[in-house]
Amino acid sequence: MALKSDKSKPTKKKPIKKVEKGKKMVPPRTPKVTPPQKRDLRHIDPKNRTQESVFQEFQKGKHLVLHGSAGTGKTFLSMFLALQEVQRRETNHRKVIIIRSVVPTREVGFLPGSLEEKISVYEVPYENICSDLYCNKLAYSELKEQEKLYFSSTSFVRGVTFDNAIIIVDECQNMTFHELDSIITRCGNNCKILFCGDWFQSDLKNSGFKEFMEILKAMSSFKCIQFSISDIVRSGIVREYILEKQNIQKIVSPL
Repeated sequence: MALKSDKSKPTKKKPIKKVEKGKKMVPPRTPKVTPPQKRDLRHIDPKNRTQESVFQEFQKGKHLVLHGSAGTGKTFLSMFLALQEVQRRETNHRKVIIIRSVVPTREVGFLPGSLEEKISVYEVPYENICSDLYCNKLAYSELKEQEKLYFSSTSFVRGVTFDNAIIIVDECQNMTFHELDSIITRCGNNCKILFCGDWFQSDLKNSGFKEFMEILKAMSSFKCIQFSISDIVRSGIVREYILEKQNIQKIVSPL
């Protein structure tokens, strides 16, 4: 008995649509991709004479020590001036390095997550400042990706040399003299450094900020600028609170 050959059925071709005369074939529209908008650093003017002196001394090329009351804009001004300088074409400063003591470094082990996640908690103030300065919530992470901005804790500066950088050492009142000494001896070529702090806010019993400041005051390359209660710009309630706190402290311990 002869087997029937298995002939595959021919596949039907889809009919080609005829284009009427006078009509052009229009290709499907592709969605437009809008490139990310480049945001510039917004302009900041000094709000009082003390802030004005910070601008002037920075432009003179001085290293700075900004100390005094909370809410006076010490960190904000430092970030603005540093980022503005780094973005200039003719500058030798290529990056901004923020150094801060994770005061609860002594408690950092109790925070959840990896070391980077633990330290990232202390980067939040600088993220907020960058968001404000660039009107862009992603500005801080974008600057880090561009290698224009770095964050480090005092635990990781030993053995490092910082060149072509502006260093902002924040919350100095929460550092020991040894930590401050370790940071300033990391400065290399084309380096400018700014120290910000208020020893009245210290969370550290053995803060070395006051002792360290006495050395910097004797150095001609440094300018120490003190902020008072009248320089507070954060809000009226902060100014009122700090004023009353100091008045009560004077009554309790007049010496």
